[in-house]
Amino acid sequence: MKILVFGATGSQQFNVIGEANKKGAEVIAATSSEKSFEKLSQAGATPVLANLSDADKMLEITKGVDAIAFMIPVSLPNPVDGLTYSKNVIDAAKANNVGKIVWNTSGWLESQKIGSPVDDVKLDVRAYLINSGLDYVIIEPTIYMENMMGAFCAQFITNMKKIAYPTPEAMPIGWIASRDVSAFVVEAIYNKHLKADAFKISGLENLKGNDLAEQFSKGAGEEIAYYPQKPQEFGDIMKPFVGEAGALSVAAYYESLQNAAEYPPKFNAHMNEILEKLPVKMTSLRDWAADHKDFFFRDNI
Repeated sequence: MKILVFGATGSQQFNVIGEANKKGAEVIAATSSEKSFEKLSQAGATPVLANLSDADKMLEITKGVDAIAFMIPVSLPNPVDGLTYSKNVIDAAKANNVGKIVWNTSGWLESQKIGSPVDDVKLDVRAYLINSGLDYVIIEPTIYMENMMGAFCAQFITNMKKIAYPTPEAMPIGWIASRDVSAFVVEAIYNKHLKADAFKISGLENLKGNDLAEQFSKGAGEEIAYYPQKPQEFGDIMKPFVGEAGALSVAAYYESLQNAAEYPPKFNAHMNEILEKLPVKMTSLRDWAADHKDFFFRDNI
């Protein structure tokens, strides 16, 4: 099995390499920077220099590939480019008879367009993929535990012993580990019965803010509190990473949650049904915090 991975330099797709290697797959990892070659090689992939905007290059690197683990880059200056990039990959996959595309959507898809370019473009990509004639599986993860390792959150945990996140304390979330999502992607690639499927996945714990802090504290061995961050503060911190337009869009979304009569679901209570089709050993928040405590509290090493 030869698998082409997009987005493998980032935390959301990096673990696809290791999970695919466990299955004995040959992994090709596309990257737009040669600076990532060493990281990808050490992880067990063969890096290839390619830009999603280059349709001819997509045709070249998808030749002889059995499956594609795809993801749209998270911080595009123009989110609409995500559709063009996706079309380049999907068209190349179809031209080269790639067996399956498994798309990690980086979040649960909306049921309809909501006026947010970042979210709306994903619905266009989904429609294009479904109509392509290719076998596909769409993996929709909820909020990543690794978000807590981002600059917008980690500094608060390390310096103030607070988990800062722009969701209300009362909003429950089924946080999920990146490695678990990658395992779902690989299982979906190998499951020959899945040819036109989509799965909304989450962790197995539906945690409100204070519950999140409690489980994190138990895992990290530190007393951590939950800090419901103001959306504007969060947006300002995010600007260097996702650009001004992206930061404004994200801040507006979290602002809408502050006075919401009903919170959007971020937990799948039927994960047991998904796990029957895609057997993955799930990571609890407590175990994840224990595994990563040295990242947050280096002085304790």
